[in-house]
Amino acid sequence: MRIATITNWAYGATVCLTIAAGVTMVMASNADKVEREAVRQRDLFDQLAFEVEADEAQLTDQARLAAVTGDPSHEIAYNRTLAAIGPVEQRLAKLKDNGAKEEELRSLEEGLRWAATLQDEQKAAIAAIKAGDELTAHKIIFGAEYERELERVHFLLGRFRYMLDNRSDRAIEEASRASQRLRTVSEVMVAITAVLFLFVLGFVLKRRILKPVVKLSDVVNRLADQDYAVEPPQLSQIDEIGDMAHAIRVFRENGIERQRLERERDADWHVRDLLSRMTQRLQGCESVADLFEVVRLFAPRIAPELAGRLYTLDTRLGMMACASEWQSPHGSDAAFTPDDCWALRRGQSHMPGGDLVDVPCKHVPPETAEATVCVPLTAQGETIGLLVLENMAGRNAADRRGPNGNIQVYIELMSETVGLALANLKLRDALHEKALFDALTGLRNRHELADTLRRNVAQADASKTPLSCLMVDIDHFKQLNDRHGHDAGDMTIRSVAGALDNAVREDGIAFRYGGEEFLLLLPGCDRDRALDRARLIQERILAMTLVHDGMPLGPVSVSIGVATYPDHGPAHMLIATADAALLRAKDEGRNRIVQAGENNEKTASAATG
Repeated sequence: MRIATITNWAYGATVCLTIAAGVTMVMASNADKVEREAVRQRDLFDQLAFEVEADEAQLTDQARLAAVTGDPSHEIAYNRTLAAIGPVEQRLAKLKDNGAKEEELRSLEEGLRWAATLQDEQKAAIAAIKAGDELTAHKIIFGAEYERELERVHFLLGRFRYMLDNRSDRAIEEASRASQRLRTVSEVMVAITAVLFLFVLGFVLKRRILKPVVKLSDVVNRLADQDYAVEPPQLSQIDEIGDMAHAIRVFRENGIERQRLERERDADWHVRDLLSRMTQRLQGCESVADLFEVVRLFAPRIAPELAGRLYTLDTRLGMMACASEWQSPHGSDAAFTPDDCWALRRGQSHMPGGDLVDVPCKHVPPETAEATVCVPLTAQGETIGLLVLENMAGRNAADRRGPNGNIQVYIELMSETVGLALANLKLRDALHEKALFDALTGLRNRHELADTLRRNVAQADASKTPLSCLMVDIDHFKQLNDRHGHDAGDMTIRSVAGALDNAVREDGIAFRYGGEEFLLLLPGCDRDRALDRARLIQERILAMTLVHDGMPLGPVSVSIGVATYPDHGPAHMLIATADAALLRAKDEGRNRIVQAGENNEKTASAATG
C-alpha cells in the first residue's frame, strides 16, 4: 500500500475519531447541564416547600396571637400575610412551570388544600374573637384537630420534598454516570487517536520512510560521487519510496552504461591516437625494416588481445615471407604461397570463426583457425603483404571467436595505413634504386658518387687509413660495338661490371662512371694493395669468354688508372688523379695499369688539359 494511501486512511480515521470525541464531549457537557438543572430544580422546589411551611407557621402564629391577645394588629398582619401568599393554584402553576411532576404536584396540592383548610379555621377563630367568643376561638386554634391538620400539612410537604429529593438524586446520579461514561468514551477515543497517530508516525516515518530514506540517501550520495559500484537496496514495497528506489536503480544502470560508453570512447580515442602516432612513425620510416619495427611495437598496443604476424610478398620467389611478429602467435612463421590464404585470394579480410561457417586458410593452424583473421595489405589494387591476427582470448575450444566489431575497425585502419606505408617505401626504394643504380649494370651511378666519396674520405681521415680510387675503361669498346652491335656492347658492359663488382664486393664500392668507364673506391687500401687489386681485375677480365648470338666476341681488355689518398694528393683531386692515370694508360697503348706519380697534381692537370 502506498504511503499516501496509508496517511490518507490514517488522517480520515483521526478526523472521525476526533469528531466522535468532540460529540462525546458535547454529550458529556449536556449531561453535566442536566445534572446542574436537576440540582437547581431541587433547590427551587425545596425553597417553595419551605415557604409554604413558613407561611403556614406564620399564619398560625398570627391567628393564635390574635386569639390570645385580641389585638387587632395581629389580625391586620394575618390578612396581609394571607394576601401575600396567594391562592393555591398560583403556587401550583409556578411549580409546574419549573418542571415538577404530576405525582409531586398532587402531593403538594393535597398539602396546600389542607393548608387552605387551616386558613379557614384560622379565619373562623379570628371571627370568633371579633364576636367575643374567645372560648370557641381557643378551641378552634388550639384544638387537637387543628394540630392534626397542621401535622398533616407538614407531612404532605415533607413527602413532597422527599419525592423531589429522590427524583433529583436519581437525575443527578444518572447525569453523573452519563457524563462519566461519555467522558470515558471521549478519553478512549482521544487515546485511540493518539495511538493511531503514534502508530502512523512510527510505522510510516520510521519503518516505511526513515529507514529506506537513510539507505537511499547513502546510495544517492555515492552515486553523486559517480561510485556506481554501490548496490541500491531492493525495496519490494509499492509506494513512493519504492518508486524512488526504482528510479535510483535506473539512474545507477544509466550511470554504469554511461561509464562503459565513456570508457569505450576513451579507449577508442586512445586507439585512434595510437593509430595516428603509428601513421606518423610509418611516414617517417626510412626503410622497410623500420616499418616492420613500428608495426611490431604499435600493433600489440592497438589490439592488446591479438597476437600477429606481418607477411610481405617476395616477388622473386612468389612467396609470403614473415617480416615481423608480436605476442607469440601459434603456428610456424614459414613462408607460404598466396594461394594458401583466402584473404589474398578474395582481396578482403577473411575470418572463418563466428556464426557463419567458412573455409580456414591452409597456412593457419587448425586449432586456432576460428580465432584468426587474415587481412590483406593492398595499395593501388595490388596486394603487397598480409596481416595474420589471432585472438588470444578466443583460443579455447569453448570460446573460439575472432576479434570484436571495434577491433575489426581498428584492424582495417591499421592494415590500410601499413599497406600504404609499405607501398610508399617500396616505391621509394624502387625510385631510389633507379636514381642511384645503373639500370644496365646494377652498379651505383655517378649521382651517389660525391656523397660516397665524402663519407669515405671522412672515415679515412678519422682512422688515418688510405683510400684508393681505380678508374677502369674498356679498351676499343667503340670498335666492338660497331662490329657486333649494341646488344653485344651492352652484354660486354654487364660482364665487365659483374667482374668489377665481384672483385671489390667485400671491401669496396663499384660505380658506372659513364659509357664504358667505371670507378672503384677501396677504403683502407694503400697504393700497393690497390695496384694488386687492379692486376687481379685485369686478369679476370682477360680470362672472360664472351659469346653473343653464338659468335665469340674475342678477348676483352681494360685500361686502369690508380690513385691513392693521401699519397697522390688531396681528397678533392683523387678522382681527377685516377682519371689522369687512366688517360696515360690509354695513351701508352691500353691494356695496362698506370699508377699516379708523386707529382700527381701536375700529372692530373696535364691529363685534364
